[in-house]
Amino acid sequence: MDSQTQLTAEELNEIIQLIYTQHGYDFSDYARSSLLRRVARCMTIAEFKTSYELKYHLINDKSFFAWFLETLTVNVTEMFRDPIFYKELREKVIPTLASYPIIKVWHAGCATGEEVYSMAILLQEAGLLNRTKMYATDLNPVNLERARQGIIPLKQIKEYTTNYIKSGGTNDFSAYYTAQYDNAIIHKEYREEVVFARHNLAVDQVFNEFQLICCRNVMIYFNQELQNRAVHLFHDSLSPLGYLAIGIKESLLFTDIKEQFEAISPLARIYRRKK
Repeated sequence: MDSQTQLTAEELNEIIQLIYTQHGYDFSDYARSSLLRRVARCMTIAEFKTSYELKYHLINDKSFFAWFLETLTVNVTEMFRDPIFYKELREKVIPTLASYPIIKVWHAGCATGEEVYSMAILLQEAGLLNRTKMYATDLNPVNLERARQGIIPLKQIKEYTTNYIKSGGTNDFSAYYTAQYDNAIIHKEYREEVVFARHNLAVDQVFNEFQLICCRNVMIYFNQELQNRAVHLFHDSLSPLGYLAIGIKESLLFTDIKEQFEAISPLARIYRRKK
């Protein structure tokens, strides 16, 4: 079998429509080139030679769809990813958040939760976690369940510890987890501070008002129209002067409300909603 399954644009459109009709997930505004690669990768792993085989299993096998959705939407993530981002958060955002009696933080597209727990540690070290309500959302229920468990392969802890130190962390990183066999389990006090819930940026609406929204390395998979919708959603979900953090490779330049934000840290892609 070829190392990469080939799909036509027409076949991809049929698969997108089928997924929406059968399962209610709308991928129509995802970046086509990226989505094409991801669907083809799923087919290669499943050893499907044709789109007909894929469509048959999407219609008739619920367990297959769960696997397909997980594989299609998996995002590479890690604790304290891009340490400069967390360093800038410590210095330029956290001091302002401290002025709020109740702080609300939303991680949109939280994947398996590593960055959510990084934020919880940051807030704990600033003495703010006990008055912060953290919400973490993803469209993938498997991601959410993994995130709730707070289980991280122990082999990744060395890299995460290095990230933590580069981000300005000064504590012993092992104080935040318990080693158990081949895994590290984030301490319960951090896991209990997060509300994990399903939310789809393509179709769902505002559900609260936040002082900080993090949506990092998610919008790179959206086309321009969906990116614009997402940024509108974030703007409407932020309190006046609230902060929006996006991925290092992402930008607000192509949205029609870019003037509603000011850059707090252009390097780390942290913005602030204007009044």
